[in-house]
Amino acid sequence: MELTAYRERLRCNVARVDEIFPAALAEAGQVFSPAGLESYLDAASAICGMGRGQALPVLFLEGMPEVARHCGEGIIDEVVAMVRLLSRTSNANAIHPFLATLPAIATRLRARDLMDVWFSVISRLAQTAAEGLIPMLAHVEHLLGDLTIGALDTWVSQGIKGYENQPWRFGDWFSLQTADSRAALQRLRHGTLFIDNEARIAHTLRALWGSEENCHPYSAAFDILRKPVPYLDSKGLHMPDVYHDQNGIRGIDRYRALLAHLAAHRTWTRPFIADNFNRYQQLAIETFEDARVEWLAMQRYPGLRRLWLALHPLPVEGDCPTGWSCLRHKLAMLLRALLDPDHPYTDATLRDFVARFHARMAEHPHDTRLVTELATAYVVAVHEVDFRSPKVWFEDTEVSYRDDNRFMWIFLEDTNDEDDFHSDHNVSNPRETESEQPPLFVRHQREWDVDEQRYKHDFVTVQEHIAPDGDPRRIDALLERHKPLAKQLKRIVDLLKPQQHTRVRYQEEGSELDLDVAVRAMVDHRAGVTPDPRIHMRHVTAGRDIAVMLLLDLSESVNQVPDGAANSILQLSQEAAALLGWAIDALGDAFAIGGFASDTRHEVHYLHFKGFNEPWGDGPKARLAAMQGGLSTRMGAGVRTAGHYLSKRSNARKLLLLLTDGEPHDVDVDDPAYLRADTKKAVEELAGKGVATYCISLDSNADAYVSEIFGAANYTIVDHIERLPERLPRLFMALTR
Repeated sequence: MELTAYRERLRCNVARVDEIFPAALAEAGQVFSPAGLESYLDAASAICGMGRGQALPVLFLEGMPEVARHCGEGIIDEVVAMVRLLSRTSNANAIHPFLATLPAIATRLRARDLMDVWFSVISRLAQTAAEGLIPMLAHVEHLLGDLTIGALDTWVSQGIKGYENQPWRFGDWFSLQTADSRAALQRLRHGTLFIDNEARIAHTLRALWGSEENCHPYSAAFDILRKPVPYLDSKGLHMPDVYHDQNGIRGIDRYRALLAHLAAHRTWTRPFIADNFNRYQQLAIETFEDARVEWLAMQRYPGLRRLWLALHPLPVEGDCPTGWSCLRHKLAMLLRALLDPDHPYTDATLRDFVARFHARMAEHPHDTRLVTELATAYVVAVHEVDFRSPKVWFEDTEVSYRDDNRFMWIFLEDTNDEDDFHSDHNVSNPRETESEQPPLFVRHQREWDVDEQRYKHDFVTVQEHIAPDGDPRRIDALLERHKPLAKQLKRIVDLLKPQQHTRVRYQEEGSELDLDVAVRAMVDHRAGVTPDPRIHMRHVTAGRDIAVMLLLDLSESVNQVPDGAANSILQLSQEAAALLGWAIDALGDAFAIGGFASDTRHEVHYLHFKGFNEPWGDGPKARLAAMQGGLSTRMGAGVRTAGHYLSKRSNARKLLLLLTDGEPHDVDVDDPAYLRADTKKAVEELAGKGVATYCISLDSNADAYVSEIFGAANYTIVDHIERLPERLPRLFMALTR
């Protein structure tokens, strides 16, 4: 009678509701008060009456008891209000994922005030960034696994602000498809971050294992279908970018446990041929090999046992039910027993193989035949028909500090499965590598928002490349063509070359003997006093201590041929850069050459043509010969990247020469004042680091903006572009005289 009365109160003629209503009502009766139960049914009736599909009232009826259990029954009205808002703001498709994820969100947050923050996030997205709502809901459980609700709110706000002029890209941000979205999320994550402890991790690896291997962090936040696992390959050690405390073990100690396991594999594991064993045998071999290298590591560092045991699961004997594949469960128990002498397991087969393992290890710990022999015998001893069952028992079988064991295997045959990994022991067939070379570095830079008067952190993605090679003879031909100019420049160079020579005394080695010190040393020697060995001196040239960076604007406009000129701006820039490189090399100053172009803030390309420590020769000439123009001019990002390298120099003077043919511009920015303000801010940042920036503009109309960016005395406009190869070296010499 009571069930019938409640069903009559629920005004919803959906067949599926009739099926789930008795169970949903029973659960709701344990959570809601009588008044709350009536509100629960009225709310379900309201959602059903919206006519937005038959699944919505079912989701509400089944999910709301769990939500109310954590946040109180008063939250019902807020949920209904949010559903109405989504329906009213053309976000009807988001109602289903909103209701579907609500129980998990409530379980995670467990507080009404935190749920209010969640509702405000949904409301803001629905009204200002509707394209990103459904992608964000698809990832929200994983996002809240790494972020607090406050950090999630901040991340959402950054996405809305960052893409307010490109609303079609909201979906990319909130589905974590963009580099800046992932970078922003990384900054907001909690836990022990690899980036904050990189030095400590490297010191641990060096001190305990004598290893200088590179450690490469990966993010577990962006892989939804398959959670990545630590691994070891020829490039180094790959590990999560964040570890949370687990079982009383701090995040940094979890990194140390992982390092010890990976280093033990690197030290003692010799690869097995995978093709010789079936999958069951491979799993068993991995188990015994993990145990073998950990046994050897614990002989060297006994304290590892306590650390590893604290992180190792303790599977319950007999937990795996009939009809399930229990091999992983059995191997997890065996692994625990091999590591823990006080294990609780009573299975006779397990205890027998534990005893056999330790007996063999005591005699020949470095003989890997014990691994294959014990593993194949163990699989035969415990084999069951249910091993082939598609239902695999995974509970308490994952060991968080262990790798995926790809380092253990050699694959003689390749596979077409893109998800499979391949060993890199130079035996297996390697995958085809992509023809396009990846960036040398990827940096995320901040950018100045002049409207809000604040920095947008990690807003611009800069991809750094070594410039491709061309024919260096082209640059030699350019220099030969300008031979008369080179002779004039040489006379200026000779005048600018440092002429001051300073004597440095008290040197153990040098070009000359310092007679005064040598005589005193001889007197001391004959008097029986230890003489001063610093009896030499040397001469050094003083007067110039300058580092110069030439930064080239390589946007599409440099391909144009100016009126009255025979060559394009690109060709003239090549000639000017070549002559400047020759002149600075003759002076002996430290210098580098870089170039930049952009395709929105997501792809700013920075090309290295010559590094500070690279001699002027065929290498830089070949790269200059292959120089090309294209894309746009996000000048602030180029200036910051060039300034990053220049500011690291220890020279007394640091000069950044920017050669450009136009004002800052990019296709994703409508307001020209925005990028001008950002470039000005970048110049001011470099000035604070002791770097002077000087602009050589080829734009005859540049007076309108260039003084605003660089200052009235820090720019030159070259009106006659064909004279650029002559003007640039002379200008440099005038600036550094």
